[in-house]
Amino acid sequence: MHNFRNMQIWKDAMDLAQEVYEITENLPKKETYGIISQMTRAAVSVPSNIAEGSGRTDKDFSHFLSIAIGSLFELNTQIMLSERIGYIDNNQSVRLQTKVDKLQMMITGFQRHLDEGNSPVVA
Repeated sequence: MHNFRNMQIWKDAMDLAQEVYEITENLPKKETYGIISQMTRAAVSVPSNIAEGSGRTDKDFSHFLSIAIGSLFELNTQIMLSERIGYIDNNQSVRLQTKVDKLQMMITGFQRHLDEGNSPVVA
């Protein structure tokens, strides 16, 4: 069992989710049930799946990490779309995409350790 509160991947995922919430506050209110909802749900899914999986077996945890990675791909698409339609600027987009990419790599690396049976104490 892993303590998700001590895991760097969870901490970074929480930071990313918070930043997504802060950025989406400035999106048009007509998008409340559109792209804002999609982005915030995808962002919240990442730390949530890390936390839920941390209480499971390593095999199950790896599955939850796969879901978190999928949510990051979804979020990345929504970030790119938001930039394309002018809801966020290039600097915001690049900053968020960089964080998403870094987190995907970190989670994938941790997942590899779980799958190999070399579970580190903190990732």
